[in-house]
Amino acid sequence: MINEIIADAKQRMQKSVEALGTQMSKIRTGRAHPSLLDGIMVPYYGSDTPLKQLANITVEDSRTLAITVFDKSVSGAVEKAILTSDLGLNPAGAGSVIRVPLPPLTEERRRDLVKVVRAEAEQGRVAVRNIRRDANSDIKELLKEKEITEDDDRRAQESIQKITDDAVKKIDELLAAKEAELMEV
Repeated sequence: MINEIIADAKQRMQKSVEALGTQMSKIRTGRAHPSLLDGIMVPYYGSDTPLKQLANITVEDSRTLAITVFDKSVSGAVEKAILTSDLGLNPAGAGSVIRVPLPPLTEERRRDLVKVVRAEAEQGRVAVRNIRRDANSDIKELLKEKEITEDDDRRAQESIQKITDDAVKKIDELLAAKEAELMEV
């Protein structure tokens, strides 16, 4: 019973860390990366469709993304979706390929993005702590029902705390890497 609670907490914490990594990859740095456009939805035959289902996104050079749309009739909608997104990008259509140049980040914008990244990391830490709280309350419930001993309770809480510390350490590593990536010129 205790092992199941600990395994569940560990799995949920890993998912939280992975979700944070995904969220951070969407935050734009100075370099071009196809995942920057992951959140863009394009109206396609009456429904919003993810851009990556409608086109092939490649990195042309360090500051340019090239989007090859599968259905050329959607090119205008793709350009419009990128233009109206909150990424601040200006796509340029050139025949069947849409090029998206990434403007260089200003120092002020870099600092703003670092604040955003820190806020995301803090949300990740809070999620991990909430998982720890839930697991500890489940363990306390077992102790209250006299299904486990106090020694089992203490060992389980120590184990959960170790898992929590590992997850928070991974979050801090993600944060440090993203901050370094943002601040390099």
